[in-house]
Amino acid sequence: MTVVDWIASAALILGASLSLFAGLAVLRFPDTMARIHAATKPQVLGIMLLMLGVGLRLQTPGVIGLLLLIVILQFVTAPVSAHLTVRVAYRNAEQDDEDQSVTPEDRAHLDERLPASDDGPQQMGQATADESDRPAGRG
Repeated sequence: MTVVDWIASAALILGASLSLFAGLAVLRFPDTMARIHAATKPQVLGIMLLMLGVGLRLQTPGVIGLLLLIVILQFVTAPVSAHLTVRVAYRNAEQDDEDQSVTPEDRAHLDERLPASDDGPQQMGQATADESDRPAGRG
């Protein structure tokens, strides 16, 4: 067994362990925010280590290119899916006050970050009405 095989084996075991712990954390964590954190960060690192281990073990250029594509897609899609999931959870929590999946601290933090989608057209309409009240010739 060579050094490359040992490194590949360690990467495979560590990646599989991280993915397992990420899955367990998704089941065990109490709210949506914590679950999303567990579903994205350790899972992406676990996938990256698994692909590293497979790439080192197989050492075929075509397979390594495919594995790199998988890692890049994980880096691109994981934050987007996490953002959309949290956004839906936040909006559903807004509609149902009895839902405790978003804590008041999380809601205050998200209020600062998320644009108010319902206020956008009204603000634009008000700005247009305000501009129409101005006399012509003034900018």
